[in-house]
Amino acid sequence: MRSKPLQLFATVALLFLAQAAQAILPIQHWETKRGARVYFVENHDLPILDVSVDFPAGAAFDTAEKSGVANMTANMLRLGAGGMDEDEIARQFADIGAQFGGRFDPDRAGAGLRTLSSSNERGRSLEILGRILARPEFPAPVLEREKVRLIAMLKEADTKPDTIAARTFSRMVYPAHPYGLRSSGEPDTISKFTREDLLAFHRRHYNAERAIVALMGDVTREEATAIAEALTAALPAVAGAPPVLPPVAQLPKSETRWITHPSTQSHIMLGAPGIRRDDPDYFPLFVGNYVLGGGGFQSRITEEVRQKRGLAYSAYSYFAPMLREGPFVVGMQTKGEQAREALGVVSKTLNDFIAQGPTAKELTAAKNNIVGGFPLRIDSNRKIHDYLSVIGFYDLPLTYLDDFTKNVERVTTEQIKSAFQRRIHPERMVTVVVGPGDEKSAQAAH
Repeated sequence: MRSKPLQLFATVALLFLAQAAQAILPIQHWETKRGARVYFVENHDLPILDVSVDFPAGAAFDTAEKSGVANMTANMLRLGAGGMDEDEIARQFADIGAQFGGRFDPDRAGAGLRTLSSSNERGRSLEILGRILARPEFPAPVLEREKVRLIAMLKEADTKPDTIAARTFSRMVYPAHPYGLRSSGEPDTISKFTREDLLAFHRRHYNAERAIVALMGDVTREEATAIAEALTAALPAVAGAPPVLPPVAQLPKSETRWITHPSTQSHIMLGAPGIRRDDPDYFPLFVGNYVLGGGGFQSRITEEVRQKRGLAYSAYSYFAPMLREGPFVVGMQTKGEQAREALGVVSKTLNDFIAQGPTAKELTAAKNNIVGGFPLRIDSNRKIHDYLSVIGFYDLPLTYLDDFTKNVERVTTEQIKSAFQRRIHPERMVTVVVGPGDEKSAQAAH
């Protein structure tokens, strides 16, 4: 009996994929009685509803002394809530074929589900979700179990070169900002926080007035309104001023750190604070980075590092825009003895791109690939739902999806060149190399 909802999910998903989306569905937006912002796309093609509720409660809202509380709060929402233990929650979701999921990053945290839209399954699954969001219990024995598990996982991860590189990079790019905190927390901070810390964080950050509700699927506007009201009615009331992330300071100078590790590969990261999610330079930098290092085999970094010289299997660059300036990152892995050469090639490629911008041919190819691939970004209910939550949380225009390809097509070579010259400064970037070698080798690469 329990397999029937899952079988139905698979069947309707195949039917949906067979239908090419010809237009983006209109986004409806309103606020609940308690001030939660709601974003809704009505679509009756499938008997499915995707719904989520997000809050400004990500890792950046931790403090250094209690780093990891935000992550643990988000992880433990479903491990006991509203009189139900974790096994009962999991069993009830399985009985009705609902798929529960959480979301956590430096800016936001939240929870949501995918459920059949029929009234019985939908009603039962949403009632459980409401308990999870508003009445988490954070049972002390479960918290201690999760702390032990997480600490053991982190200690294992801390022996790996990619983890070491990423942690060092974040601390160097954000030396005095909460974006530099480890999202999971550190073993010594995790071991100290208590159930009361989680309860306090939930009361402070999981408020209806700051919630973003995203709904996509087979319900009417009237039903969506009722769902949003029900999911946010019992959330904690706001206490105090809203949490605000501090400004991100630009780096004063370049800095290179070489960390010796007994691996055959050197893990290399270069970067600096980049842009906010609502930055006016977003599209010139997004399109430009596709040419630089975000377009796979068609990007300059891949061409110079891998194709021409065989220095790395993977080399890339990206912007990670957030509420504040998220990082601009260039990364690769290469053989230890090739790290110096690879760094030199990447540095030259980046400097040349900043100075000259893309060629007309490169820009045309980038636009064609981005625009041509855009339908794949919105070819399922789940993907559209994910965009709804981003649009809502970062307060982007309701026409963001409709305007996306137009904004890409408007970008010029001069706009890209100007944006990169104003925003990316190699003389104020950090470089981290984790692998065989020493500090002297890393400095010689520059």
